[in-house]
Amino acid sequence: MVTKQFKGLPEDADLRRADSLAREIFSDVATKWALLIIDALGEGTLRFSALRDEVEGISHKMLTQNLRVLERDGLVVRTVHPTVPPKVEYTLTEPGLALRETVHRMCDWTRQHLAHIEASRHRFDA
Repeated sequence: MVTKQFKGLPEDADLRRADSLAREIFSDVATKWALLIIDALGEGTLRFSALRDEVEGISHKMLTQNLRVLERDGLVVRTVHPTVPPKVEYTLTEPGLALRETVHRMCDWTRQHLAHIEASRHRFDA
């Protein structure tokens, strides 16, 4: 399926269309790794290794892939400093910081409802 290019006013975008650009954006940012990366970068600029340490359990490959997607969407800026070895840093852009507010609220919601969800899962699985 080819993604429909967005034209017109933002309020006119049909987010439910199968070929909507919004669907692509949702799939880019609504992954467990992207959410955790965005949350971690909300604290400030981080080097690759520091970011990997912040997002426990993420592999080098998955961090690289997710950072590239977020950079492509204009949510993260990658800065390479001309040093030996090269120093690479990642920072959220203004839209990335705005998204981070939503991600942070999702993290708060998760903490608030963890016990309820865990109990519901136990009841369902029994």
